[in-house]
Amino acid sequence: MSRLHQLAINEEGFIFDPATGESFTVNSTGLFILQELKENKSTEEIVVALSKEFEDAPETTERDVIDFVAHLKTHRLM
Repeated sequence: MSRLHQLAINEEGFIFDPATGESFTVNSTGLFILQELKENKSTEEIVVALSKEFEDAPETTERDVIDFVAHLKTHRLM
């Protein structure tokens, strides 16, 4: 299981990792992506939902999701 499911996330985008004691903040897009990932949604599902939520082009949204997931992996949260 990834550490992603252990994160404490509040509605304002504050994230606490109890495994390391580190905390992060994310914007509304990052918060949306995290919530979708915690629900085990695929990248494709997240792109579609995010495009609808923020009325953004799917191409741009896909890049944003891929970049965000890469950051999560860099911090070993996925």
